[in-house]
Amino acid sequence: MSEQIDERDQAGTEAQVEEVASGDDRPDPSVEGGASDASTADEGTEDRVSQLEQEGDIAADYLEELLDIADLDGDLDMDVDGDRAAVSIVGADLGQLVGKDGEVLDALQELTRLAVYRETGERSRLMLDISGHRAEQKRRLEELAARTIAEVRESGSAASLDPMSPFQRKVVHDAVAAAGLSSESEGTEPRRYVVVLPAG
Repeated sequence: MSEQIDERDQAGTEAQVEEVASGDDRPDPSVEGGASDASTADEGTEDRVSQLEQEGDIAADYLEELLDIADLDGDLDMDVDGDRAAVSIVGADLGQLVGKDGEVLDALQELTRLAVYRETGERSRLMLDISGHRAEQKRRLEELAARTIAEVRESGSAASLDPMSPFQRKVVHDAVAAAGLSSESEGTEPRRYVVVLPAG
C-alpha cells in the first residue's frame, strides 16, 4: 500500500511541490475592511465556505474509494478550518495510512488535493488527518513553540528550530504570531526551518 501511494505521489505531484510548500508555510492572514465592505465581505465569505465544503465532499468521495480499494474501514468527518477544508479519517488499523513520521499521510493529502484540483480546477489547501495524527502533532508543535517563545523573550536572541514540513512550520508561525512575536522560514526544502525573532 505504502509503495503504491509513494509511486503515484511522486509521479503526480512533483509539479506542485513548490506551490504546496509556499501555500502551507504562512501564518493565517488577518482581514481588514470598513463597514461599507461588510455586505460584500459576508457574501464572499459564504461563497468561500461553499467552495471549501465542495472540496471536502470531493475529497471524501476520493478517500472512500481509496479505503474500499485498500479494504480498510474508517469514518470520514468533514469540516472547514479557517481558510481550508479539513477531512479526517478515524478507524482502527489505519497506521499504514499514516506511515513513518506521517510520510504516507502527507502523500495521501497531496493525492487528495490533486483529486480536488481535477474536479474544480483550483489549487486546494485541504488538510487531511488520519487517526488524530496531525492533531497530536499540532499539540506537540504548539508546546515547542511556547517553549521557544519563552526562551527568545528571556534571552532577547533569535532561536532556530529543526527542519520541518510546511504544515509543521505553519503551526509554529501561527503560535508565534499569536504570542505577538515574529518568525520566518529559512533554508531550502526539505531542510527549511523556522527562526523565531525577538520583539523589536
